[in-house]
Amino acid sequence: MEIFEFGFMIRAFMAGAAVAVIAPLIGIFMVVRRYSLMADTLAHVSLVGVAIGLLTKTYPALWAMAVCTATAVGIEKLRSGGKMYGESAVAIFFWAGIALAVVLISMAKGFNVDLFSFLFGSITTVTDTDLYFIGGLTVVVISVVAVLYRQFFSISFDEEYADSSGISSKTYNMILVVLAAVTISMSIRIVGMLLIGALMVVPVMTAMQLARSFKQTIVMSIGISIVSVMAGLLTSYYFDLASGGTIVLSAIGFFLTATFLKKLTSKYRKMTSAKGGAAGGQ
Repeated sequence: MEIFEFGFMIRAFMAGAAVAVIAPLIGIFMVVRRYSLMADTLAHVSLVGVAIGLLTKTYPALWAMAVCTATAVGIEKLRSGGKMYGESAVAIFFWAGIALAVVLISMAKGFNVDLFSFLFGSITTVTDTDLYFIGGLTVVVISVVAVLYRQFFSISFDEEYADSSGISSKTYNMILVVLAAVTISMSIRIVGMLLIGALMVVPVMTAMQLARSFKQTIVMSIGISIVSVMAGLLTSYYFDLASGGTIVLSAIGFFLTATFLKKLTSKYRKMTSAKGGAAGGQ
């Protein structure tokens, strides 16, 4: 295909595939824990790191990861310490992050092309350095989830049971939110910081419409995410559209389709059950 004759598209597909695996892998634990807004908050706060990177002319993704991680730790400490409700902690960091980012951007005399690529994603800006960064973090995240899967599963469904079983919910919650911060910081080049939260949540919600177990939900959400990313990148290339928007719209399209199929299947089962009951009565 013509699209694979260009180095930037090959890099975009490789980075996109990595993001497509990692985003729902962490996202499913966030959704089950009702931390969906946490992902969105961390994505917006990462703008502070990007602004610092652009101002200092250093690697913005590393600054974004540092800011995201610090924010995730701060929110979790406030929440787990009982000093503040989870929603309030998320809201405060969200507003503070956006305000600080606006100040830093104003110091840079406004928006520029580099900043917009982080906000909305840009397939043309994925460099070899980005690819190495994303690839290394992908291996780290997958390895941590594989090793700590049982602990993450326990704290996601019942923190009290996990604590009584000898699993420190505070420790593993902290690890989980840090992994979310890492995932977001490595994904902003592909999807954009304004939309990465959607890629972490929407494929998971889609899989929940169809799957029958937690592990099946993970596998299906990753599959849906990969197809969404690939479809979004192809669409953005051939129609000259923003990659982040087309990826998320593809994921939402799958969600709407899955929701429709679930309702259709539910109606069919009710009709079949009603006919079976009528036949049995006769």
